[in-house]
Amino acid sequence: MKVEICTNSRQSAANALAGGAIRIELCRRLDVGGLTPTPDDIDYCLHQLHLRTHVLVRPREGDFCYSPAEYETICREVEQCKQLGAHAVVVGFLTPEGRIDEERTRQVVQLAAPMEVTFHRAFDEIRQDPLEALEAVIRCGCHRILTSGCQPSAEQGIPTLRTLQTAAAGRIVILAGAGVTPQNAARIVQETGVAEIHGSCKHTLPDGTVETDPEIVEQLIKSISL
Repeated sequence: MKVEICTNSRQSAANALAGGAIRIELCRRLDVGGLTPTPDDIDYCLHQLHLRTHVLVRPREGDFCYSPAEYETICREVEQCKQLGAHAVVVGFLTPEGRIDEERTRQVVQLAAPMEVTFHRAFDEIRQDPLEALEAVIRCGCHRILTSGCQPSAEQGIPTLRTLQTAAAGRIVILAGAGVTPQNAARIVQETGVAEIHGSCKHTLPDGTVETDPEIVEQLIKSISL
């Protein structure tokens, strides 16, 4: 069972490590769903904390239909992640019709190699059948899909996650995420069969800063190790 902790800063990444995490998704601006972190923060997590670092590459908030200029920015940032030594990038592309944008996804998978590529929760905003979308992402060569089963939370999406996991087995990893907590993680794993889960384990500090809580990370890891 693999656990990925979503972290929005160096401190959050250090807190995740303190809680027992060995893999993070690194981003910034969780308040808008996450944006590309700075190169310095990527470097720090890789070479100072020695965490397996999957980097969210998303240049702006909002939808996942990017302009040509925005797509060029994404490609440059993917190249930069590769140069820094990141283990994976996390991206997502949809067409204006709400389908998986296979052309752009395939191009980024090729550009990112040998890094792994996770197709992120843009998957949960599709306007096509989830199994059809799954096949599209597999055709593009992605290594995993971060999804809540097309529901607001992974717990609510258990039925679809189970269906996706069954169809994906041996071909692509289903990474269950959104609203994953120490209280529901074991149920999500047991009822879907997924081998990877994703949680932010965050709390809000008195000054309003959102940060990963090492105690919650530890509790989450223990909850699926029982």
